[in-house]
Amino acid sequence: MATFRPPRAIVRGETAWSLQSALDRRGLGPVAGVDEAGRGACAGPLVVASCVLRPGDAARLAELNDSKLLTALARERVYERLLVRAIDYNIVVISPEEVDQLGIHVTNIEGMRRAVAGLRECPGYVLTDGFKVPGLPAPSVPVIKGDRAVACVAAASVLAKVTRDRIMAETHETYPVYGFDVHKGYTTVDHGAALVEHGPCEVHRWSYTNVAAAAAAHGLRPPRKVMLTAAALGQSDAPVRALEGTVVQNGSFAAGDRSNSRGGARIS
Repeated sequence: MATFRPPRAIVRGETAWSLQSALDRRGLGPVAGVDEAGRGACAGPLVVASCVLRPGDAARLAELNDSKLLTALARERVYERLLVRAIDYNIVVISPEEVDQLGIHVTNIEGMRRAVAGLRECPGYVLTDGFKVPGLPAPSVPVIKGDRAVACVAAASVLAKVTRDRIMAETHETYPVYGFDVHKGYTTVDHGAALVEHGPCEVHRWSYTNVAAAAAAHGLRPPRKVMLTAAALGQSDAPVRALEGTVVQNGSFAAGDRSNSRGGARIS
Protein backbone atom coordinates (compact mmCIF):
# COMPACT_ATOMS: atom_id res chain seq x y z
CA MET A 1 0.00 0.00 0.00
CA ALA A 2 1.36 3.42 -0.92
CA THR A 3 2.57 5.67 1.87
CA PHE A 4 1.72 9.34 1.53
CA ARG A 5 4.28 11.84 2.67
CA PRO A 6 3.83 15.59 3.05
CA PRO A 7 6.92 17.27 1.50
CA ARG A 8 4.84 19.17 -1.06
CA ALA A 9 2.25 20.35 1.41
CA ILE A 10 2.17 24.13 1.62
CA VAL A 11 2.48 25.33 5.20
CA ARG A 12 0.88 28.74 5.51
CA GLY A 13 2.13 30.83 8.41
CA GLU A 14 4.34 29.77 11.29
CA THR A 15 1.83 28.98 14.00
CA ALA A 16 1.67 25.74 15.94
CA TRP A 17 -1.37 24.77 13.87
CA SER A 18 0.28 25.18 10.46
CA LEU A 19 1.71 21.71 9.89
CA GLN A 20 -1.34 19.76 10.92
CA SER A 21 -3.56 22.19 8.94
CA ALA A 22 -1.41 21.56 5.86
CA LEU A 23 -1.79 17.80 6.30
CA ASP A 24 -5.54 18.16 6.74
CA ARG A 25 -5.79 20.25 3.56
CA ARG A 26 -3.98 17.51 1.66
CA GLY A 27 -6.48 14.95 2.89
CA LEU A 28 -3.95 13.25 5.16
CA GLY A 29 -5.89 13.75 8.39
CA PRO A 30 -6.97 13.17 11.00
CA VAL A 31 -3.60 14.22 12.44
CA ALA A 32 -2.55 12.84 15.83
CA GLY A 33 0.19 14.25 18.04
CA VAL A 34 2.10 12.06 20.50
CA ASP A 35 4.27 12.98 23.47
CA GLU A 36 5.36 11.67 26.87
CA ALA A 37 5.95 12.84 30.41
CA GLY A 38 8.36 11.32 32.91
CA ARG A 39 11.07 9.91 30.67
CA GLY A 40 13.77 11.65 32.70
CA ALA A 41 12.30 10.83 36.11
CA CYS A 42 13.77 8.12 38.33
CA ALA A 43 10.46 7.42 40.05
CA GLY A 44 6.86 7.00 39.04
CA PRO A 45 5.28 5.97 35.75
CA LEU A 46 6.06 6.99 32.21
CA VAL A 47 2.93 8.54 30.73
CA VAL A 48 2.38 8.78 26.97
CA ALA A 49 -0.56 10.51 25.30
CA SER A 50 -1.91 10.91 21.80
CA CYS A 51 -4.35 13.64 20.78
CA VAL A 52 -6.36 14.62 17.70
CA LEU A 53 -7.52 18.25 17.63
CA ARG A 54 -10.34 19.82 15.69
CA PRO A 55 -9.02 21.71 12.64
CA GLY A 56 -9.35 25.46 13.16
CA ASP A 57 -9.76 25.19 16.94
CA ALA A 58 -6.83 27.49 17.76
CA ALA A 59 -9.00 30.31 19.13
CA ARG A 60 -10.71 27.92 21.56
CA LEU A 61 -7.36 26.61 22.78
CA ALA A 62 -5.53 29.92 23.08
CA GLU A 63 -3.44 28.81 26.10
CA LEU A 64 -2.23 25.61 24.47
CA ASN A 65 1.57 25.31 24.54
CA ASP A 66 4.34 22.92 25.48
CA SER A 67 3.38 21.65 28.93
CA LYS A 68 6.80 22.61 30.30
CA LEU A 69 6.15 26.27 29.41
CA LEU A 70 2.81 26.43 31.23
CA THR A 71 2.23 27.00 34.91
CA ALA A 72 0.57 24.19 36.85
CA LEU A 73 -2.73 26.08 36.91
CA ALA A 74 -2.55 26.81 33.17
CA ARG A 75 -1.83 23.15 32.44
CA GLU A 76 -4.88 22.13 34.43
CA ARG A 77 -7.06 24.61 32.51
CA VAL A 78 -5.75 23.41 29.15
CA TYR A 79 -6.12 19.77 30.21
CA GLU A 80 -9.78 20.23 31.10
CA ARG A 81 -10.36 22.16 27.88
CA LEU A 82 -8.76 19.39 25.83
CA LEU A 83 -11.06 16.78 27.35
CA VAL A 84 -13.96 18.78 25.94
CA ARG A 85 -12.53 20.05 22.64
CA ALA A 86 -10.30 17.23 21.34
CA ILE A 87 -11.76 14.94 18.70
CA ASP A 88 -10.01 12.01 20.33
CA TYR A 89 -7.23 11.25 22.81
CA ASN A 90 -5.65 8.30 24.54
CA ILE A 91 -3.47 8.22 27.64
CA VAL A 92 -1.15 5.31 28.43
CA VAL A 93 0.36 4.90 31.90
CA ILE A 94 3.44 2.67 32.01
CA SER A 95 4.40 1.50 35.47
CA PRO A 96 7.90 1.67 36.99
CA GLU A 97 7.84 -2.15 36.93
CA GLU A 98 7.53 -2.17 33.15
CA VAL A 99 10.25 0.48 32.78
CA ASP A 100 12.55 -1.67 34.93
CA GLN A 101 11.78 -4.80 32.95
CA LEU A 102 12.21 -3.39 29.45
CA GLY A 103 14.26 -0.19 29.79
CA ILE A 104 13.06 3.38 29.32
CA HIS A 105 13.68 3.66 25.58
CA VAL A 106 11.79 0.48 24.74
CA THR A 107 8.86 1.41 26.98
CA ASN A 108 8.76 4.93 25.55
CA ILE A 109 8.55 3.66 21.96
CA GLU A 110 6.03 0.98 22.89
CA GLY A 111 3.99 3.53 24.84
CA MET A 112 3.74 5.77 21.79
CA ARG A 113 2.57 2.85 19.68
CA ARG A 114 -0.06 1.97 22.27
CA ALA A 115 -1.17 5.59 22.59
CA VAL A 116 -1.86 5.85 18.86
CA ALA A 117 -3.32 2.35 18.55
CA GLY A 118 -5.81 3.18 21.31
CA LEU A 119 -7.43 6.06 19.43
CA ARG A 120 -10.99 5.36 18.30
CA GLU A 121 -10.08 6.07 14.66
CA CYS A 122 -6.72 5.29 13.09
CA PRO A 123 -5.16 8.68 12.21
CA GLY A 124 -4.11 9.54 8.69
CA TYR A 125 -0.85 10.97 9.98
CA VAL A 126 1.06 11.02 13.27
CA LEU A 127 3.41 13.79 14.43
CA THR A 128 5.92 12.84 17.11
CA ASP A 129 8.18 14.95 19.30
CA GLY A 130 11.79 14.86 18.20
CA PHE A 131 12.43 11.33 16.99
CA LYS A 132 10.95 8.76 14.66
CA VAL A 133 8.77 6.06 16.18
CA PRO A 134 8.77 2.79 14.19
CA GLY A 135 5.74 0.54 14.14
CA LEU A 136 3.00 3.18 14.22
CA PRO A 137 -0.24 2.25 12.44
CA ALA A 138 -0.05 5.36 10.20
CA PRO A 139 2.63 7.39 8.39
CA SER A 140 4.50 9.66 10.78
CA VAL A 141 6.91 12.58 10.87
CA PRO A 142 9.19 13.50 13.80
CA VAL A 143 9.17 17.23 14.53
CA ILE A 144 12.09 18.86 16.36
CA LYS A 145 10.70 20.45 19.54
CA GLY A 146 7.31 19.23 18.40
CA ASP A 147 5.70 20.06 21.74
CA ARG A 148 6.38 23.72 20.98
CA ALA A 149 5.97 23.67 17.20
CA VAL A 150 2.84 21.56 16.71
CA ALA A 151 -0.47 22.07 18.50
CA CYS A 152 -1.53 18.41 18.62
CA VAL A 153 1.86 17.39 20.05
CA ALA A 154 1.60 20.17 22.64
CA ALA A 155 -1.87 18.88 23.49
CA ALA A 156 -0.48 15.37 23.99
CA SER A 157 2.27 16.78 26.21
CA VAL A 158 -0.30 18.51 28.43
CA LEU A 159 -2.46 15.38 28.72
CA ALA A 160 0.58 13.29 29.65
CA LYS A 161 2.07 15.83 32.07
CA VAL A 162 -1.12 16.54 34.02
CA THR A 163 -1.94 12.84 34.27
CA ARG A 164 1.53 12.04 35.60
CA ASP A 165 1.57 15.01 37.99
CA ARG A 166 -1.72 13.87 39.50
CA ILE A 167 -0.40 10.35 39.95
CA MET A 168 2.76 11.63 41.65
CA ALA A 169 0.74 13.91 43.95
CA GLU A 170 -1.24 10.84 45.04
CA THR A 171 1.99 8.86 45.44
CA HIS A 172 3.29 11.55 47.80
CA GLU A 173 0.58 10.59 50.29
CA THR A 174 2.10 7.12 50.56
CA TYR A 175 5.78 8.13 50.38
CA PRO A 176 5.99 11.71 51.76
CA VAL A 177 9.74 11.67 52.51
CA TYR A 178 10.65 11.99 48.81
CA GLY A 179 8.57 15.08 48.06
CA PHE A 180 6.84 13.61 45.03
CA ASP A 181 4.27 16.40 45.20
CA VAL A 182 6.97 19.00 44.43
CA HIS A 183 9.46 17.54 41.96
CA LYS A 184 7.31 14.60 40.74
CA GLY A 185 10.11 12.03 40.91
CA TYR A 186 12.77 13.87 38.93
CA THR A 187 16.31 13.83 40.29
CA THR A 188 16.32 17.24 41.87
CA VAL A 189 18.78 18.09 44.65
CA ASP A 190 16.12 17.48 47.31
CA HIS A 191 14.98 14.21 45.78
CA GLY A 192 18.58 13.04 45.41
CA ALA A 193 19.21 13.81 49.08
CA ALA A 194 16.08 11.92 50.14
CA LEU A 195 17.09 8.98 47.99
CA VAL A 196 20.53 8.85 49.62
CA GLU A 197 19.07 9.20 53.11
CA HIS A 198 16.17 6.76 52.87
CA GLY A 199 17.03 4.56 49.92
CA PRO A 200 14.54 3.87 47.11
CA CYS A 201 10.94 2.85 47.53
CA GLU A 202 8.72 0.61 45.39
CA VAL A 203 7.77 3.38 42.93
CA HIS A 204 11.39 4.20 42.08
CA ARG A 205 12.91 2.88 38.86
CA TRP A 206 15.40 0.41 40.29
CA SER A 207 17.16 0.04 36.93
CA TYR A 208 18.37 3.65 37.06
CA THR A 209 21.96 4.32 38.10
CA ASN A 210 21.24 6.66 41.04
CA VAL A 211 18.51 4.38 42.38
CA ALA A 212 20.70 1.25 42.07
CA ALA A 213 23.53 3.02 43.91
CA ALA A 214 21.21 4.22 46.71
CA ALA A 215 19.75 0.73 47.05
CA ALA A 216 23.22 -0.79 47.34
CA ALA A 217 24.22 1.74 49.98
CA HIS A 218 21.21 0.70 52.08
CA GLY A 219 21.65 -3.01 51.39
CA LEU A 220 18.28 -3.13 49.63
CA ARG A 221 17.27 -5.60 46.97
CA PRO A 222 14.84 -4.58 44.22
CA PRO A 223 11.22 -5.67 44.70
CA ARG A 224 11.13 -7.04 41.12
CA LYS A 225 13.39 -8.19 38.33
CA VAL A 226 15.15 -5.28 36.66
CA MET A 227 17.40 -4.68 33.69
CA LEU A 228 20.21 -2.43 34.83
CA THR A 229 21.66 0.12 32.47
CA ALA A 230 25.31 -0.15 31.52
CA ALA A 231 26.00 2.91 33.67
CA ALA A 232 24.34 1.29 36.68
CA LEU A 233 26.32 -1.89 36.21
CA GLY A 234 29.52 0.14 35.99
CA GLN A 235 28.97 1.94 39.30
CA SER A 236 30.97 -0.51 41.36
CA ASP A 237 30.95 -4.11 42.56
CA ALA A 238 28.78 -3.16 45.52
CA PRO A 239 25.55 -2.43 43.61
CA VAL A 240 25.96 -5.59 41.56
CA ARG A 241 26.48 -7.71 44.65
CA ALA A 242 23.52 -6.12 46.39
CA LEU A 243 21.26 -6.86 43.43
CA GLU A 244 22.67 -10.32 42.73
CA GLY A 245 20.01 -12.87 41.91
CA THR A 246 17.40 -10.30 40.91
CA VAL A 247 19.14 -8.34 38.20
CA VAL A 248 18.59 -9.17 34.55
CA GLN A 249 21.20 -7.56 32.37
CA ASN A 250 19.75 -8.65 29.02
CA GLY A 251 16.41 -9.88 27.78
CA SER A 252 12.86 -8.79 28.38
CA PHE A 253 9.73 -9.86 30.20
CA ALA A 254 6.08 -9.91 29.24
CA ALA A 255 4.33 -6.84 30.62
CA GLY A 256 0.72 -6.94 31.69
CA ASP A 257 -1.77 -4.50 30.21
CA ARG A 258 -4.27 -2.70 32.41
CA SER A 259 -7.11 -0.69 30.94
CA ASN A 260 -9.88 1.45 32.32
CA SER A 261 -11.66 4.67 31.50
CA ARG A 262 -11.47 8.12 33.06
CA GLY A 263 -12.96 11.31 31.75
CA GLY A 264 -13.45 9.90 28.27
CA ALA A 265 -9.82 8.78 27.90
CA ARG A 266 -8.89 5.16 27.56
CA ILE A 267 -6.07 4.72 30.05
CA SER A 268 -4.00 1.56 29.84
